[in-house]
Amino acid sequence: MNYNYLYKKVGERIEELRKDKNLTQEKLAEKAELHRAYFWDVENGKNVSIKTIYKICKGLGVSLSDFFNNFN
Repeated sequence: MNYNYLYKKVGERIEELRKDKNLTQEKLAEKAELHRAYFWDVENGKNVSIKTIYKICKGLGVSLSDFFNNFN
């Protein structure tokens, strides 16, 4: 199975939530304690761990369940 589709969907969901909260990539990366360049990769569909998703959710102020609740 090709998981690239899932990584792309995760990145799209992060971008959607980030924009809803009026955060730049740089600001969210800072809140999530991630390097901005790595954050850009995640938002653009690169391989991402659940730990990183958790850190981003914390930076966004959303739970993992809320993050995945509207995951299409």
